[in-house]
Amino acid sequence: MKKVMQKARRKKSIRKKISGTPEKPRMCIHKSLKNITVQVIDDISGKTVCGISSLSPALKDKFKAVTRKNINVATTLGEEIAKVAMDKGIKEVVFDRSGYKYHGAVKAFADAARKQGLQF
Repeated sequence: MKKVMQKARRKKSIRKKISGTPEKPRMCIHKSLKNITVQVIDDISGKTVCGISSLSPALKDKFKAVTRKNINVATTLGEEIAKVAMDKGIKEVVFDRSGYKYHGAVKAFADAARKQGLQF
C-alpha cells in the first residue's frame, strides 16, 4: 500500500507543474501489468492528439502477450509515437511520466522518442 501512495503523491506533484498546449502537448505514459499505453494530449482543448499502445494491431503481432511491458516494447513504442507525432506536426512535447520512476521501461521509451527527433 505504501508504494501505491508514493506513486499517487509523485503523480499529483508532477501534474500540478505541467500542462499540454496545442504547440507543446503533454505526452503521458501508462503502464499496466502487461501493456504500455502512450497518449499525446492537448490539455487546453481536452483532446488526445495521438496515441499508441502495445495492444495496437500494428504492434501487437510483433510481441508475445507476456512480454508487452519490457524495455524492448517501450523502445519500439517510443519510436512509433515519435513518428506519429512528427507526422501530425508536433516537434516538442512535455513528458508526463505519471508518477512512475524514470528508469527501466519509462527511460527506454523516452530515450527512443528523443532519438527519433521528438524534443522534451
